[in-house]
Amino acid sequence: MMLKIGTRSTPTALWQAEYTRNALQSIGVESALVLVDQPGEALLRGDIDITAYALDTLPIHQPDGIVITAVSERANPADVLLIRPEAVDKRQDFGLKPGATVGTTAGRFAQMRDFRPDVVLQNLNEEDAPACLEDLRKGAYDAVLVSVAAIHQQNLNVSGLEVLELNPREFVPRPAQGVLAWQTHRDDLPTRRILKPLHHPDVAACTNVERRVLQILGDDGQPSLGVFVERDAGGNFHAFAACETAGAFRRVRLSQSTNFELAERLL
Repeated sequence: MMLKIGTRSTPTALWQAEYTRNALQSIGVESALVLVDQPGEALLRGDIDITAYALDTLPIHQPDGIVITAVSERANPADVLLIRPEAVDKRQDFGLKPGATVGTTAGRFAQMRDFRPDVVLQNLNEEDAPACLEDLRKGAYDAVLVSVAAIHQQNLNVSGLEVLELNPREFVPRPAQGVLAWQTHRDDLPTRRILKPLHHPDVAACTNVERRVLQILGDDGQPSLGVFVERDAGGNFHAFAACETAGAFRRVRLSQSTNFELAERLL
């Protein structure tokens, strides 16, 4: 059976599609990439069999007829600060000079302000990370804050820049960051069965908590929200959350032996 992987033409989408093709090949399934403008609509029409998205970019509620069939293993979920050499100051938090201009997504503003209230924050589009990096090198920013995944998936050259990876337990990433989700048509049972060996239930046990927080709040209920859940060798869950609410920035860390009602406790 030849599966058709629908993808947009952006660098990130093409990387996700190629990752999917290689994953399918690892379980003996042939596939081909199909360029489409709207993968969801193509799935519903039956023009493609599967599409891939970063799980942290997908809304909680999927369009009618589309389901998340499997999730990948979790890549590095951290965010990373890329700093121009001229803006480095090792005496300051994050090694960033006072009053520096930092480009990042709006959802990261609150956490950065909490750590460094002196910096000037500017919005950028992480989907076009190469352009952001070019602007950084030209001096439009002193630093940019993006995900490790964006650097890897868009094959960014960070040579000559100070690179500071932020601990996800402290600078909490977006819910489900670092995980790829595979969508199929709800009624396409053959494809859903094929994808079963690619599903990582251990990852889902953590990202389900992270996305459950979003579900309770509503997809757009808290744009500054960061949630990260990990599981130790003993099977215990450790959860970290951060958000700006009611004019105050709040953080919480919780641990428990199961993920039952962990999202509710975080809230």
